[in-house]
Amino acid sequence: MTEAAAAGDVFAALLAAHHAADYWVQTEDQAQRKGLPGWEGQLACARHVAVMTGVKAAALTALHVSGHRVRPGRAALALAADAASHYWADRRTPLRRLAERAGLGSLLRLGVPRDGHDDNPCLGSGPAYLDQSFHICMLFVASLITVDSR
Repeated sequence: MTEAAAAGDVFAALLAAHHAADYWVQTEDQAQRKGLPGWEGQLACARHVAVMTGVKAAALTALHVSGHRVRPGRAALALAADAASHYWADRRTPLRRLAERAGLGSLLRLGVPRDGHDDNPCLGSGPAYLDQSFHICMLFVASLITVDSR
């Protein structure tokens, strides 16, 4: 039986795809270069976001094929909004500026290696948490855009 996908269904599909694409599919080159200034960083980030969006589109397609109807136009709009927000955040400087304006400077420094040192190479830093929490919030927005509210 086919039924319209609920926001929770869409969110779960997008969250799973996001984590797969951000940690398993993203190349080392993209991860290291996407925050660099100029064309080098912009192109690396654009490649990452394009692949990320493809993985999320595949997840929504799988959801649709499994019997949870996803409206293609709404999904395309949601994926475009998510891609734009992901690119914005992954360029690093805009998200860092937002966090500083929100008074989160100490969180931005939490767990980050000191300049000239490699003394905390881990995923568990303040910037990493701010990045992922921003993306997850945007996935929720994308989920709401995707579902048919009629």
